[in-house]
Amino acid sequence: MKHTGPFRLETCARPNILSLQPYRCARDDYKDDGTNILLDANENAYGPSLDVLGNLHSNSSNPDEAIDPKKLDIDWLGLHRYPDPHQTELKQRLCRLRNLHTHTTRDLNPEHLFVGVGSDEVIDALLRCFCTPNHDKILTCPPTYGMYAVSAQVNDVKIVKVPLDPAKEFQLQPKAINAALSSDPSIKLVYVTSPGNPTANLLEKSDIQQLLEHPTWNGVVVLDEAYIDFSPDGASLAEWVTEWPNLVVMQTLSKAFGLAGIRLGTAFTSPEIARLLNNLKAPYNISSPTSALAIAALQPDNIAVMRKNRARIMEQRQRLVHELPKISRIGRFLGGTDSNFLLVEILDKPKNHGGKPSNESAMALYEGLAETRGVVVRFRGKELSCEGCLRVTVGTSAEVDRLLAEIRSLLKDEELIDPSTKLGECRTKKEGEMKEQEASDVVA
Repeated sequence: MKHTGPFRLETCARPNILSLQPYRCARDDYKDDGTNILLDANENAYGPSLDVLGNLHSNSSNPDEAIDPKKLDIDWLGLHRYPDPHQTELKQRLCRLRNLHTHTTRDLNPEHLFVGVGSDEVIDALLRCFCTPNHDKILTCPPTYGMYAVSAQVNDVKIVKVPLDPAKEFQLQPKAINAALSSDPSIKLVYVTSPGNPTANLLEKSDIQQLLEHPTWNGVVVLDEAYIDFSPDGASLAEWVTEWPNLVVMQTLSKAFGLAGIRLGTAFTSPEIARLLNNLKAPYNISSPTSALAIAALQPDNIAVMRKNRARIMEQRQRLVHELPKISRIGRFLGGTDSNFLLVEILDKPKNHGGKPSNESAMALYEGLAETRGVVVRFRGKELSCEGCLRVTVGTSAEVDRLLAEIRSLLKDEELIDPSTKLGECRTKKEGEMKEQEASDVVA
């Protein structure tokens, strides 16, 4: 017999949590079943930046050969002990990686760092640190990474939006942002992304500096550099936090280092902000295996593996930039080419017939690739100023071969994709729009 009583979930739980839509990630739509080519989550297709793994994949005739765990410097028998709550060695190695003296002569040290369970913990920790629920706000610049909005809703924090400028390759609009900050002192955090997601372009350093130099605003600029290692050397502004007390630079080992599975995110910032973030975190937020694998990845030989894999990704990125426009139904690349993905328009008909970007065509190609060809990309057509766009992660040489072949096959010059007859089930316009929104809601 089910017990009844005064408990009512709908009045006990917080209203903003009750209204949350389920978090949707890249694997909700199409699974990693061993046959799909996954070019939808901006993962590193060449795998982890660990020398033992790189040597195995490069030299072994059997790609399924087991990896000897003894080759990894992990104290397996020490798992019965709680991990280091301060992660000093890990922080020292992160500082060595970013102390390039490109933007300052000052040095980063472990006091400038907070490490979390992926960048998502950093995003959430900053909100909890600086924003009073149901009072303060954050500012974002769409199109941008979806977790800022998800975390804001969880923390009952409102969002002010100042879009990127599509006429200037999705750069910031610093004057408009500063005007919003001047008019609304309840904005405590500004989240900006460089390279952008889904726009793949570096932001202008001078534009970021204009935000930091705002004469009256009392708040923090949060620069998300998740994809920075795919950009030109010296692009990271991590060391700039030694010059600006209200700058936070987020990074991750999930992308260029190929370690999405260990969930390790970082925040470089002033010692004062870092201290606040470290004070509010759970005492043992970084597990021992995560710490050991991250430390291993930051050793010189494994950094060399990362750079080798990065060079291979950049080669394939350039190949896509060269080959995709040869397909008549492919439009412009929007944004930039500073990351391990590209944002590309899908046209409703060939370019030489006046084709225009089309969400219907992009959605049909997205579904056709995933459901009939086993190649998964990401639909971004509902993002601001991204009509008809797919975001395509750069894969291995073989994956790019397959991607190009399947796109050519589905976008034959003489055919128009009609989702009601060719690649998808028959839908009403409303059903098609709902399907597009569902695909666009994936946070990745």
